[in-house]
Amino acid sequence: MGISCLERLSDKKNKIDGVMTMHQQGYIGRKMRQPKLNEHPAIVIATFGTSSRGQAAMDRVKQYLARDFADYQIYWSYTSEIIRRKKRLPSLQETLAKVEADGYRKAVVQPLHIFPGTEYQQLMESSLYFPGLRIIVSETLCHRWDFVEEVLEIVAADFLSGEKELNLLALHGTPLAADPVNTVYLGMQHLVNGLYNNVMAATVEGVPHIGAVAKSIARQHAKVKYARIRLIPMMFVAGIHVEDDLMGEEDSWRNIFEEMGLEVDCPTVICGQEKYYKGLAFREGCIHLFAKRLKRALKMMAFY
Repeated sequence: MGISCLERLSDKKNKIDGVMTMHQQGYIGRKMRQPKLNEHPAIVIATFGTSSRGQAAMDRVKQYLARDFADYQIYWSYTSEIIRRKKRLPSLQETLAKVEADGYRKAVVQPLHIFPGTEYQQLMESSLYFPGLRIIVSETLCHRWDFVEEVLEIVAADFLSGEKELNLLALHGTPLAADPVNTVYLGMQHLVNGLYNNVMAATVEGVPHIGAVAKSIARQHAKVKYARIRLIPMMFVAGIHVEDDLMGEEDSWRNIFEEMGLEVDCPTVICGQEKYYKGLAFREGCIHLFAKRLKRALKMMAFY
């Protein structure tokens, strides 16, 4: 029995419809349904985070960056697992996944870390898990020695200058003896000892060890009879480490030096109606340097 022209046309249409259906579910169809990719890079800020009164400083930084980079989409990520759980905040991996899902193919990660230590290396490693993104991890505040000198010039505005007055820079430090960043902390101590007559450096964790530095100060104090020492946080946010470890009521740096007969203080700043210890996030010059690092990375991304 012969096949009519109408049947042939109907059979041909069914085959075409089948091919179209296959394309809709296949590679070409999926590509057609995907949103347009954004070639403009996203900015991802990576910070340790804070669960203390340091949030006031963080809010100022957010305002500064939002104003300075108004043409970019800014995402925030947090490296502290404790703070993430406590405040339900995203990790870097979660944030980069969101960036990719939002249609970006380029991202610049700007750490708000002071030195390129273990956490910085972890940021670098985390960025490798996203082959669909071209990622540049920008530099930390004190990534180079000329950067360190720039920061010291800013912080020096709060240095005591009297003959019987001392300044002690409080670095975070690391408990890991094999961490390469220890060379930076020890180099920082060597640098300030050479640049200034009355500035020393110690860490909350690791070296230069606060116990060893305090004994050195005690030996000098026996000769010079210092009257006052200022503890200056070289930390992004002057949070719990400053409130407890430096200026706390018990087992603090303040206790150590008060027992020597020294007057102890720490720079403060007024924000709103409240007084806060002055971490680097409250120093606009330091935030400007972070922005400078970010702008450099964005320029590099234009060639990447």
